[in-house]
Amino acid sequence: MHNTAQLQQRIIEGLKEIDMPEFPQNLYEPIKYLLQIGGKRIRPLLTLLAADLFSVDDTDNALPAALAVELFHNFSLMHDDIMDNAPLRRGQQTVHEKWNPNVAILSGDNLLIMAYRQLAKCPPEKLPQLLEAFNTMATEVCEGQQLDMDFENMASVGIDDYLRMIRLKTSVLLGTALKMGAILGNADDNDAQHLYDFGVNVGLAFQLQDDILDVYGDPAQFGKQRGGDILANKKTYLLIKALETAGTDIRPELDRWLATDGPAEAKVNAVTVLYDRLGVRQAAELAKQRYIEQAYAALDAIGVHTTRKTPLRTLAQTLLNRTS
Repeated sequence: MHNTAQLQQRIIEGLKEIDMPEFPQNLYEPIKYLLQIGGKRIRPLLTLLAADLFSVDDTDNALPAALAVELFHNFSLMHDDIMDNAPLRRGQQTVHEKWNPNVAILSGDNLLIMAYRQLAKCPPEKLPQLLEAFNTMATEVCEGQQLDMDFENMASVGIDDYLRMIRLKTSVLLGTALKMGAILGNADDNDAQHLYDFGVNVGLAFQLQDDILDVYGDPAQFGKQRGGDILANKKTYLLIKALETAGTDIRPELDRWLATDGPAEAKVNAVTVLYDRLGVRQAAELAKQRYIEQAYAALDAIGVHTTRKTPLRTLAQTLLNRTS
């Protein structure tokens, strides 16, 4: 087995080895820029860890699939940032801000093509399974992004709708990254599905934790302005739960704050107090814990020795116990 640091280093090296022409500069420079500003490379790491789980001694066999996952992820980020009008990504200017939206659209398109180019390097006998998993995931991520945008203009969104959206937008990519590694590691269908379920449930728990940290996290550790979701009236698990459970004593006040743009600190503090009165943080924590339990149950069901699962369990714990 390889350790996580070794696999992460191999991903960094693999990304550097991808051939990118110098011309046209405005097509390839934004791609190099986005890849260089990094991130934790969690998704491609999951692919390599999954392959390693099933006794694949040479994870180079799974590296093209891992790189495809990372390139797809960055494609989706580049386009999502345009749709969200986001000024920053990983603390740096977004591509559409640094260049312009047309450049970001075209560079994002090329990232997606590059992802398929990497997939094509996988063992030919595995390609049908890999493409089926990858294409299903890619469609679902687009569906999740559309639902997220639809929610901005909807007066009412239910908890089940929200969980479906974050499953599609965020979680299926984690699950598919693992499933592709399992396929390349010659796992049987049951184990590949258990690993997929592990990833999806970790992803759901991760997003619920993100919702909680936005309101209750330490801004110095979380790296974001406290209550950014509140200021944007973003339909997170906390807000949806609050709207569902608020009675006549609290709902008018909550609606009043949602209808105002500020002052920012007053709005965040007031809505947080209402959340506390309604117990929505506890509800989100309970939901998060349910997904964590489902994730570990799926991991436990995989038919390999427990010690081989330790790197995946450790990575999940790191993701789900974070304060930033």
